[in-house]
Amino acid sequence: MDATLKKMKIQTGVVKRIAKETKMYEEEVVTTNKKIEEIRAIDKDDYSLKKTAELLQESEMMVSDCQKRLKTSIEHLHQLVTQNNEFKDEEIYKNAMVVLEDVQ
Repeated sequence: MDATLKKMKIQTGVVKRIAKETKMYEEEVVTTNKKIEEIRAIDKDDYSLKKTAELLQESEMMVSDCQKRLKTSIEHLHQLVTQNNEFKDEEIYKNAMVVLEDVQ
């Protein structure tokens, strides 16, 4: 396998993984917000509310971090794809293009 195709395959996997991770943390933020509302409505326990709020804050920080890493990895993959058009008939190239379309 050509070194460029290998890089493209690896970078495609990186983009997929970070996109999945970002989605997971975004879902966690939504779920944690619901938990906070439930705690406030049912039980005004300061400890539970405080710990859940800390979890929410950590999840929000991770979403931000993942979005930055995703943007960087998308740019890197896009650069690899645009600089290596000669591989457009290769399956790895096609997969990279599909992933780029999916995440944008």
